[in-house]
Amino acid sequence: MLLEIAAFNLQSAILAANAGANRIELCENAHEGGTTASYGTLKLAKEKIAVPVFPIIRPRGGDFLYTAEEFDIMWKDIQLCKELGYEGVVVGLLNADGTVDTKRTAQLAELAYPLDVTFHRAFDRAIDAMQALEDIIHCGCTRILTSGQVPNAFDGKDLIKRLVQVADNRITIMPGSGVRSNNIGTLAGYTGATEMHSSARRPAPSGMAFNQPSMQENLQTITVDEEEIKSMIKALDNA
Repeated sequence: MLLEIAAFNLQSAILAANAGANRIELCENAHEGGTTASYGTLKLAKEKIAVPVFPIIRPRGGDFLYTAEEFDIMWKDIQLCKELGYEGVVVGLLNADGTVDTKRTAQLAELAYPLDVTFHRAFDRAIDAMQALEDIIHCGCTRILTSGQVPNAFDGKDLIKRLVQVADNRITIMPGSGVRSNNIGTLAGYTGATEMHSSARRPAPSGMAFNQPSMQENLQTITVDEEEIKSMIKALDNA
């Protein structure tokens, strides 16, 4: 069993790796669902983290229908990840009708080769999960991150189980969203998935000694819960 942790900044990625995560999905902007990290973050993460790190290639939050210019950004970000020596990237592109953008997904997968390519939870917005599965396999991706087309993977476990069965080892199906130590073992056992994904997130308070009260701001950030990661690993070991 493999545990991937989504980390939304460099420090979280380092903490997750040190807590025993097998792989890191590196993002920024947790409240946008994850966007591509800065060059500085990408550069330092590769230098400081020994476990495989897969940066997300997502130029903005919102939907997964991208302009030509946004696709060019994704192209250049994948080139950068290859130059920096990353082991994989995470992408996801849809057409306006909810089908997978097979043409451009395949182009990005070909560009990324020999890196692993995960198709992220854009999959959960696809109009037909089974057709999307086949399309993503055909594009050359190696993994699909999914919550079973509902917000929480445990609630989507029936579709995830079916996806694992239909995929039949042609692509890895990785459940994610709402995955925690209290459900990860059951979810893995029920679905037959061999890789699991979690953010294990918790809020981190600001270290500022002074905050301007007139600004009425909440300056907390997102980090990972190291003990929760260890508990998930233990649960998977016992599953």
